[in-house]
Amino acid sequence: MKQNHLLSVRNVTVMAMFGALAAVLMIFEVPLPFIAPSFYGMDISEVPVLVGTFALGPVAGVVMELVKILVKLILKPTGFVGEFANFCVGCSLALPAGFIYRLNKTKKGAVIGMAAGTVIMTIVAVILNAVVMLPFYSHFMPLDTIIAAGAAINPAISNVWTFVILAVGPFNILKGVIVSLLTALVYKRVSVIIHSDSERRAVKTS
Repeated sequence: MKQNHLLSVRNVTVMAMFGALAAVLMIFEVPLPFIAPSFYGMDISEVPVLVGTFALGPVAGVVMELVKILVKLILKPTGFVGEFANFCVGCSLALPAGFIYRLNKTKKGAVIGMAAGTVIMTIVAVILNAVVMLPFYSHFMPLDTIIAAGAAINPAISNVWTFVILAVGPFNILKGVIVSLLTALVYKRVSVIIHSDSERRAVKTS
């Protein structure tokens, strides 16, 4: 059976829908005050992106991340720097997961992909926060205040790097685990709808 091109009408529609859904989910953040200061909010916007990535491939994952950020900037702009960082972090989860799953399209491949994606996402988030995010937001909140907020949760936090390693790192690991579990729960049902529609269209055009 001939595979549909990534930029077919169906695939573009799926990427647009999943990217827009991710943007809406990105707005609803839940703080995790036992891990990181309350200005770090966790969302599950990567779930539809991962589902779409597994269904359509890693390049589609990047496209959905871009759609997510563009729609989010329209719905609730908070400054381009934050959205740019979210795009980089999201891609660092979707790309490894998508590539590994493409090489091994089994449940084990998906699990390995999401685990690798979670590790890479955490590393990227730690570096981005230390090099980009914290210096940027220090213009609005003193860096000492940010670090003190982290130290209130974990006394071992004393500077930027201990903050990102002991607060941002665990935060993103937990986020990756939650997103991976939710993706595993919904992917099978959603992929059946996507692929069954694809098969029906292929039969009609064959």
